[in-house]
Order: sequence, then C-alpha cells, then structure tokens
Amino acid sequence: MPLSWSEDVQRVIQEQNPWWRLDQVPRPLALPVERPLAGDLWQRLLDDEPHRYQLILGPRRVGKTTVLYQTVARLLDNEVDSSRIWWLRLDHPVLLREDLGDLVRLAVESSGADRDTPVFLMLDELVYAESWDIWLKTFYDEQWPVQIGATSSATAALHQGRLESGVGRWDEQQLTPYSFLEFLDLAAFQLDLVPGQDFIGWEGEAQETLADTIRAMAPGQSPYEAFSDERHRLLMVGGFPELLPYAAARSDGDYEYSDAELLLFSQQVLRPDAVELALYKDIPQSFGVDNPMMLERLLYVLADQVSGLLSPTNISSDLGLAVPTIERYLNYLEHAFLVFTLPNYSGTESAVQRRGRKLYFIDGAVRNAALQRGIAPLEDPSEMGLLLENLVATSLRSLATHSGVRLHHWREGKSEVDFIYNEPRNPLAFEIASSPRHSREGLEALIDRYKQFRGNSYLVAPNVPMAPAQSNDRGIGTLPLDALLIAVGSQAHRAMMSRLRVGD
Repeated sequence: MPLSWSEDVQRVIQEQNPWWRLDQVPRPLALPVERPLAGDLWQRLLDDEPHRYQLILGPRRVGKTTVLYQTVARLLDNEVDSSRIWWLRLDHPVLLREDLGDLVRLAVESSGADRDTPVFLMLDELVYAESWDIWLKTFYDEQWPVQIGATSSATAALHQGRLESGVGRWDEQQLTPYSFLEFLDLAAFQLDLVPGQDFIGWEGEAQETLADTIRAMAPGQSPYEAFSDERHRLLMVGGFPELLPYAAARSDGDYEYSDAELLLFSQQVLRPDAVELALYKDIPQSFGVDNPMMLERLLYVLADQVSGLLSPTNISSDLGLAVPTIERYLNYLEHAFLVFTLPNYSGTESAVQRRGRKLYFIDGAVRNAALQRGIAPLEDPSEMGLLLENLVATSLRSLATHSGVRLHHWREGKSEVDFIYNEPRNPLAFEIASSPRHSREGLEALIDRYKQFRGNSYLVAPNVPMAPAQSNDRGIGTLPLDALLIAVGSQAHRAMMSRLRVGD
C-alpha cells in the first residue's frame, strides 16, 4: 500500500483481508454451511452479466457478512487471485474517517485492476460510508474496474432518492431468516425437491412424490406431521444461523437443551444484537432519528399486536406521538428489517392503500426478544399460535420479495383471510389454522367476492391431508402446514436464483 496512507488504515485493511497472506478464508469466517444465496452470488459476481453491483440487505444476525465471506472463498476456489479480492468493513472506526472513493482507488491501483481483471470489492456495512450511493453511481458510470458485493442492515438504499441512483447499477438481494426447508437441510433432512412451475405445483402425481420423499426422510410417520418437532424448535430460536445449530442438533455433547433454554438463549442473543443495535445504531445512522428510545417503545407496542390490524391513531394516543410520526417511525422499523406490514387485498390499488394493514415481525424470535417474553410462549397456546402465523407470514413474504409478487391479507366486514399471494396469473389464498375443523367461512366469502380464488384457496393446518382446491365444489383445498412451508422455501430459492440470473 502507498506510504501516504496512515499506518492505521494500512493495518486495518491488512487485518480485514487475511487471504492475502493465507490464500484462503479462515474457517471461522466462512462457515462450511452455506445459505442458498452464498452458493449462487459468487457466480453472479464472476459472470457479471448484465453488469450490476450486488447489495445484500437483511436484518442483523441473519448471516449477511458470512455470505460475503463464503463468496470470497468461492472466488478463491475458482482461481481468482487473492490480491484482487478486497474486504472493507466500512463501519470500522478507522475506515469511517476515510473517503470511499479514495479507498476504492487504493484497491484498484494496488491490485493492478483493469476492465478485464477487475478487483472484487466486498463492502461490509456499505451505508456507513458517506455518500456511498453517489460513489457507487460514479464507479459504475465512469467504468471503474471494480465488481462490488456489499451488505447493509438497513434499507437506506431506498431512502432519500437513492433508489433512482441504483436503477440499472445495482441489484438488491434480501437475505431473510432461515426458511423451514433450509432448517430441515441443516437438521440433516435433505429434501431435494424440484419446485413446480406454479406456486403449488403439486397436483396429482407431484403430491405423491412429496409424500414419498417425506416418508423416506421420516419412516413410520405421517407425511403430514413428520417434521413437527423441527418446526417447533425453529419457532423456539428463530431462523438465525448462530442459533439454529442448537435447535437442529438439540444437544451439545451429552447435554440436551430444553425448549425453555432455547427460548431464553435466543432472546439473550437477539435482544442486544438484532433489536438494540438496529434501534440505537442502524436507524439513527440511516435516518437521523434523535430519539431511538421512542422507537423502542413503539416496537414494544407493536410486538404485542403481531398479526393484528394496525391502528396508528390508537398507538398515537398510547405513546403521545402524532400519527404522522408513528407512520414515519413504523417506516424506519420496516427499513431496519424488524417488522413488515401487509395491506388489505382489494380489486383496486387505491383501495389497497387506504385500508387497514396487518403487522408481523421479520422473525417471531425477534418479537420475543423485543417483548423480553421469557418462556411465556410455552405456557400460552395463543402465543404459539401467533408465532406459527408469523412463521407462515415471513415465509410467504420471502417468496413474494424474491418473486416480485404482492402479499396481502383480506378483511371485509367480519370476513377475513390470513394471506393472499397475489400472483397475477394464479392468485392464491391461505387461511392458517390449528385444526382441520377450522371454519372456511372467510375463504368462502373471499371466493364469493373474487371469483378468481375458486380453486385457488386453501385451509392450512398441521395435520390435514393434501386435497387439491379444484377437487370439490367449494373450490377450497387443504394443505399440511409443513408441506406449505417446504413448498414456499423451494419456490423462494428458485425465485432468488432467477433474480440473480444464475442457472438460466
């Protein structure tokens, strides 16, 4: 590195790039278990067709930095010279003082990069760099010889007009908590399923293929309840990589973790990291909030209303804040990947925007941590019901995000349906229940109101058999809960690969 750079900067950059000396990524940084994004992102960066930078967005503790390290490892395995891979953690106190343009210029010059052999820049916590969006636009428009993978724990890319800068220059890849299908793979149940062309894709013979696969993985059990224990453990800890091994293995040596211990351990980890850092660091840095304690109070109120209809007016009264402030703070919490809302389905977009929203957490374990819930979910069946509905909501939202499809709920008068997956050609409706005896009145009212849902509506419960929606006059089928979660995970992976343009 040029001597004009301070010794501190040179030291930090050397420390952040151990592969320059080792020609490999140290194992603690690039863990052997890969998320699907890590398995595909390296190829997208290497092929770079069309030319785009790749921004990985998602909540804290979800594994964004690990995915980036695994991407470095993949690039090294595919004979990219280690000197052409530069890691810059931009929230480091030393690098925070430096200009991003100068740091990138140093990488280009030091690696001897040119258009045919670009330098691969791994920019961890990108949005901490001042004017990061302007610099990315400059690198792209002026054709600097760089290819960029970056991470952020807040969607500041969508803030203050930055979306316009990104059009045609960078793609945003959302990394969500582990899907149920990913967790089953981690727990050594490898369901190598090929998703159908349609969302369900399981009519007739395909249904039996799924059932046969489950029977082979869990012999002697019903194919509709074979993985209920795994689902329960996922609910206990949440879909965060560092927590899941405790749930998947259920033991450390000879010690077996109880449900209560898994719950408490999850909250102990997620409270300071996923919740407090987002409230007191990410949001103030990205949006200039000067009262993060009020954000925490709002999050606490929202955590007690999960899966319910939002009432900003009532929340405003409880917290003593104006409704526009509540709406703005809610927007910040969504951009920090703590919560999300689902609009009410309607035939017209204007009505969708006007009517009530339902609220969910990015993971039910984050909700437990925000409320400091302790072992309450084990003692209250309604708590477990909320966590289960939240799991379905986050799974469908992940698919919808990767697919570019809108996800809604529906409520009209006293009739309601939990989820509407609004795929334009084949919209689907799902009512989540704990029993096959659950009322179908909401689904029937939806079908009466919107004919396109006849034959596309499902009651979803843990122990119901698969029954196609087209198989009865009511146009309402049944799906086992685990089958739905597995299908959603499989389809989400396919949609993510399509967004990355890998495997075409």
